[in-house]
Amino acid sequence: MIRAAGLSDVDALTALEQDAFGPDAWSREQVAAEVAGASRHVVVAARDDVVTGYASLLATGDTADVARIAVVPGQRRTGVGRRLLSALLGESERRGVERVLLEVASDNHAAIGLYEAGGFVAIATRPHYYRSGADAVVMERRSVPRRDG
Repeated sequence: MIRAAGLSDVDALTALEQDAFGPDAWSREQVAAEVAGASRHVVVAARDDVVTGYASLLATGDTADVARIAVVPGQRRTGVGRRLLSALLGESERRGVERVLLEVASDNHAAIGLYEAGGFVAIATRPHYYRSGADAVVMERRSVPRRDG
């Protein structure tokens, strides 16, 4: 089940951050600010009331950024990430966003494959972007303009 994140999810999301991102993980305060942010859209994947993943979108104007997608290790490659990404893309369409951006570690081939399957294309590289020294691949997905009438 995908649902909106609430402040009651912050501890679980912070633990998931540590598991998924290690030294690049957000602090509890950063996660709480993300969940509470007005320009943010944060969703949680849950199974039997246990958080199995989460995703965050920052939308301003006609551009949005996928800030995070994280899935617990035991639930990876089960469709959780795809459902989370789909929820973010649906929200970006509801907000009239024309362009969605994200950064992903160049050695995270599973995530790159997920994003490519979701319509993203690589547009740039940011060398040594992550604390680990990995490069970031900047990816973009453009929405098809809506035609009224």
